[in-house]
Amino acid sequence: MTSHKKKRLATALGFLSGVLACLDALRDARLLWPPDLVWAGLPSPQRLELGGGIALIVVSLIFDIRRARSA
Repeated sequence: MTSHKKKRLATALGFLSGVLACLDALRDARLLWPPDLVWAGLPSPQRLELGGGIALIVVSLIFDIRRARSA
């Protein structure tokens, strides 16, 4: 596998992991909108999981944008 494919695979796995972490954190949520009510209804461990999932999504998107600009 080439280096370019490995980077794309790592980016895709990071994004997918973030989405799955967010979905896992919200699986028991009663409300899904507005975001402040969702956040208030989540216990602390699920807040951490949701924040981590969002961070994974953002980081993978930033890496993908930077890689596209350098190519």
